Amino acid sequence: MADFIRIDQLNKSYHGRAVLKDLSFCVPIGRITAVMAPSGAGKTTLLRILMGLEQPDSGQIVFPGGLRLSAVFQEDRLCPNLSPVSNIRLVTGSALARREILEALAQTGLSGCACQPVREMSGGQRRRTALLRALLAPWDLLLLDEPFKGLDTETRKQLMDYVLLHFHKAPGRTVLLVTHEESEAAYLADSVLTLPSP
Repeated sequence: MADFIRIDQLNKSYHGRAVLKDLSFCVPIGRITAVMAPSGAGKTTLLRILMGLEQPDSGQIVFPGGLRLSAVFQEDRLCPNLSPVSNIRLVTGSALARREILEALAQTGLSGCACQPVREMSGGQRRRTALLRALLAPWDLLLLDEPFKGLDTETRKQLMDYVLLHFHKAPGRTVLLVTHEESEAAYLADSVLTLPSP
């Protein structure tokens, strides 16, 4: 398996405005890489292209074969009428026992709302549920787009530790973290990529 995900001469424009221009870099497999840049510099666009949700105008991304992707978007993208347990079940199926899901909820401060519809939960609780759903899914590459947005300092630290726990559970896992927060990049990432301003 290749040691890198290679982004090669990536270009993407919207309505004639270049968001990504000749972007080239490598993401090392088995590491956590942070991507930082000002708003509008194409960080979310880059993740959407990596996920296959958008196509670049030109350039390519070369993945090692068979990578399983999981992601946290800036929006929570949860099913509002389902509980945290049921939202997580959507990606884990029967691979995790209910007990394991409840333990994960407890470890992230969500045990009191395990069976509550997520529409009734606070923004911070929904954010934690979205992150748990991504972490508990089977993945080799985890794409995180401002995953700790809106969380207080203590909860952010708890969730960053939980990300590290899952990152180290299997060899060769790779995380690409988009963040505006230098403290998050310093705490989690092995290296930081700064995108050029638009």
